[in-house]
Amino acid sequence: MKKRDNRLVYSTDQGRLCPGCEQPEDQCRCKVSKAAPRGDGIVRVRKEVAGRKGKAVTVVAGAPLDELELPGLAKELKKLCGSGGTLKNGVIEVQGDHVEKIMGHLLGRGYKVKRSGG
Repeated sequence: MKKRDNRLVYSTDQGRLCPGCEQPEDQCRCKVSKAAPRGDGIVRVRKEVAGRKGKAVTVVAGAPLDELELPGLAKELKKLCGSGGTLKNGVIEVQGDHVEKIMGHLLGRGYKVKRSGG
């Protein structure tokens, strides 16, 4: 069967459309647009202090999870470290220097993990 090449992907009335059900992304029934993880499958963990007035933040990027599962992982990592944090644009930020603790936890869950940065 031949794929359709003329499908609508964006409408000025509705915005971006789901490739599966062709509904607006916020009204998607099939969740195809949210199911495809991005990246190479390697979770990268690093410590950042730049632009944070010297405060350390552990950054976790590249988790092969969809947009619905990522907040759960963020909550789990914050609870593990006993500190606050946030989830911004698919990147988890945990307050404090917890690189080793987070790497160990993610390895235990079966993820491929690399330390990035210095």
